[in-house]
Amino acid sequence: MIISSNFPAMDDPEADGARLAVELAEFVREQEPELIAFRRDVHAHPETAFNEFRTTEAIAERLVDAGLVPRVMSRGTGLWADIGTGHGPMVALRADIDALPMEDEKDVPYRSTVGGVCHACGHDVHSAVVLGAGLFLAQQAQAGLLPGQVRLIFQPAEEIASGALEVMRDGGLSGVERIFAVHCDPRAEVGQMGLRVGAITSACDTVKIKVSGPGGHTARPHLTVDLVYALSKILTELPAALSRRVDPRLSLSLVWGQVSAGFAANAIPDVGIAQGTVRCLGGEAWNLAPDMLKMLLESVAGAYGLEAELDYRRGTPAVNNDATSVDMLRDSTTSVLGNAGVVATPQSLAGEDFAWYLDSVPGALARLGTRSPSSDVEVDIHRPEFDVDERSIAVGAQVLATTAIRALGEAAARL
Repeated sequence: MIISSNFPAMDDPEADGARLAVELAEFVREQEPELIAFRRDVHAHPETAFNEFRTTEAIAERLVDAGLVPRVMSRGTGLWADIGTGHGPMVALRADIDALPMEDEKDVPYRSTVGGVCHACGHDVHSAVVLGAGLFLAQQAQAGLLPGQVRLIFQPAEEIASGALEVMRDGGLSGVERIFAVHCDPRAEVGQMGLRVGAITSACDTVKIKVSGPGGHTARPHLTVDLVYALSKILTELPAALSRRVDPRLSLSLVWGQVSAGFAANAIPDVGIAQGTVRCLGGEAWNLAPDMLKMLLESVAGAYGLEAELDYRRGTPAVNNDATSVDMLRDSTTSVLGNAGVVATPQSLAGEDFAWYLDSVPGALARLGTRSPSSDVEVDIHRPEFDVDERSIAVGAQVLATTAIRALGEAAARL
């Protein structure tokens, strides 16, 4: 770890700022083995969206041990806990806790023990990071050194883009003035934090197309709509047409992930299904996409005599990082990691439901470097062999704890 003594003092004397820096470094150093063990336990027992009962219980137990009072969400998965006396401003730190429905193919002692479920996106790391930051902040609050409140949000169901909205419906964002989160980034090395003002992710929706028409024998396609052939035209022509109807700088893309039609080689089916995602950088394109896709589908399907149904489901808007919040993350990252710790990160076409929080309050998502500096292998997230350099947990915990105190100090100074 690269540790600096330049902990942000806010309106505290310089000596208090240096003391806090030393305390944070020592605390994280002492807690790092436990945080890694916690991450490995969660990794070995992954749970998919809204099934995170064991994970929720494990987090709650650790928070209770620290003297906090967690509130489990109404569905029974996910929770939040407030740190502080109830006076002054409140900022939030968010972690997502669900896993992906895929196999874990790593040969490690903490490999998933649950068939077909794996923490291949780093949510186990996010949980350990926020837990570590929260434990330090709870210690500071008990000593009367926290200038406000911090809410720790452990959110379910990020992978299906529903958890953030569930947290908000349960009141988890009530009273929060600013919110921060990190996300694992295997493209960045441990000791680096990727920052970006404005959109850091993209809008992402899901689409399902169902086509139907008279089927029949493959020897007589002229007596049918030749559904598989016609469906293949939809699969290729819709993405191409969309790319020509929208400003290419907005990167509107339609990519198919699942296609099914028919059961026999010599029978033309009467129903076909295709599912995929629509992603884009710009808000205008996101607003136009449903109607545009519907019009194009009807045009192509009509040319082949197909009946077509479109099920277009909104996912998430882009995560739009607030400039002030990014500045807080940048200053905190520099405090902990030095100037080399801050790196620019490009906008991703991936979706992230942290965006819904930022529709209500300012905040920012940062990219947490998880690749070992000595490694020349880069395994992307959402792959069954994805893993991290676990030193990133201590980095993330220090940066988020520093950022929370900085944000509280600046908010308190305005009161």
